[in-house]
Amino acid sequence: MAVVGLFWITEDAVYLGAEPVGTASGVRLTEDGVEALGIDHGTYRSWSEVRRIDVRDVPVRSAGRRLVSMAIDSLLVAVTGDGELPPAYTVRVETAEDTVEVSVLSAVAGGIYQPVEYDLSRTLLARLADGGTTVADLLAWRRDHADGTPPREEREALLRKWADG
Repeated sequence: MAVVGLFWITEDAVYLGAEPVGTASGVRLTEDGVEALGIDHGTYRSWSEVRRIDVRDVPVRSAGRRLVSMAIDSLLVAVTGDGELPPAYTVRVETAEDTVEVSVLSAVAGGIYQPVEYDLSRTLLARLADGGTTVADLLAWRRDHADGTPPREEREALLRKWADG
């Protein structure tokens, strides 16, 4: 598994946010289409049906503010012993007939994305929806790089490459 921007990339699928476990909600992108997962969802749309994929309420902060937020969260957990799930955000999958909204958990450490990766991820979502890029490109990279999540500079370069198609 590797996390690049908003994408959790496995050997056979790409998830927006963290890969859901059990009955948790999530969004899986495959070479054939988009699947909304979870108890309240279970819908599938082929790429030819998808007009747009958008994300809302994504926790985004600059690198400095992200570090401060993570430090405060760590301190609270250390003092209270209370851990929380990472922040959730909303994924909207639009077709000509309907719109499906799914809540997904953030996949990055600390649950907060940096602005550049967030913006590039949104551009990539638009390219996936319009057919300019395919999930196969992300999966091919993952098969060739089984060593986990790359450093920030490499993640940004990958997102730029995939978004430019």
